[in-house]
Amino acid sequence: MPFRFRLSPLLPGLLATLAISVASIGLEKVQTVVFGRNWFEGLVIAILLGALARSFLPHPDSLRPGIRFAAKQVLEAAIVLLGGTISLGAIQAAGPGLVCGIACIVVLAIAAGYVIGRALGLSHHLATLVACGNAICGNSAIAATAPVIKAEGEDVAASIAFTAALGIAVVLLLPVIGAALGMSETRYGVMAGLTVYAVPQVLAAAAPMGTIAVQVGTLVKLVRVLMLGPVIFTLGLLPGNREAGASVSKLVPWFIIGFLLLMALRSADLIPQGFQIPLKQASGALTIVAMAALGLNVDIRTLAHAGGRVILAATLSLLALAAMSAGLLQILAIV
Repeated sequence: MPFRFRLSPLLPGLLATLAISVASIGLEKVQTVVFGRNWFEGLVIAILLGALARSFLPHPDSLRPGIRFAAKQVLEAAIVLLGGTISLGAIQAAGPGLVCGIACIVVLAIAAGYVIGRALGLSHHLATLVACGNAICGNSAIAATAPVIKAEGEDVAASIAFTAALGIAVVLLLPVIGAALGMSETRYGVMAGLTVYAVPQVLAAAAPMGTIAVQVGTLVKLVRVLMLGPVIFTLGLLPGNREAGASVSKLVPWFIIGFLLLMALRSADLIPQGFQIPLKQASGALTIVAMAALGLNVDIRTLAHAGGRVILAATLSLLALAAMSAGLLQILAIV
């Protein structure tokens, strides 16, 4: 029974990550019941619970193989499945001018975020994660970028935890700012789609301004999410993210190829409608398991030490993104 012998060393660590994942999903649902919305996503809770368990509970060596497997292979599988939930159809709906503008904003925001992070003393990996999360789609972008750049678990945990907190602040403040500036629903929708991190957060931020704001914001956000594929593909090609002398077939990790392949199938309507929701749910569940594993590799005292610089980098990067988005609104004359 060779399979059983290969699997058995992984079981203790996998069971630990699954236990934390179940608890995280439960706490996410409790938020919905108590507050009517999810302030913290399950993957954020999973990282925090994992870090707490790692810092204050026994951490026997028997857990390590399963935790490593969940943090790497499970996360890579989640990224592949994520590709099946993204369609290029949003590009046609948005129009060439807005699409080009969004692509430019994402590239410039990543560059600005990286420079800000490095200037504040963040490591290369941490600055990259914060920049990509801020410019594209928050936690999902960070989770997808981490294995490509070979980021440490502590860097992933820090960038997700503090970016998530900032994302909630944006959802609360943006409607107030939009109303104070007297922005139209269309203009506000574009701004929300360009600056808010996650798609559900865009809905929450745009809803107070009206139906058109929700529709426009969601469309812009989907186009922004589509940049995730090209970005992680490009990062995979950079010399620092691959082994020296690697062949062409090994330049890009397998999961990026899988991500792009499923995205192409989804865009060509070759993935049946009935499979799209299960794919999204499976990708989300596997990501939570992987985040629990990453949390179990994090000493919370180290995370707290980096906190001030990370939140400042994320805040300044977000302000830069907002300024770029306002400039795009003027250039495209969106009223």
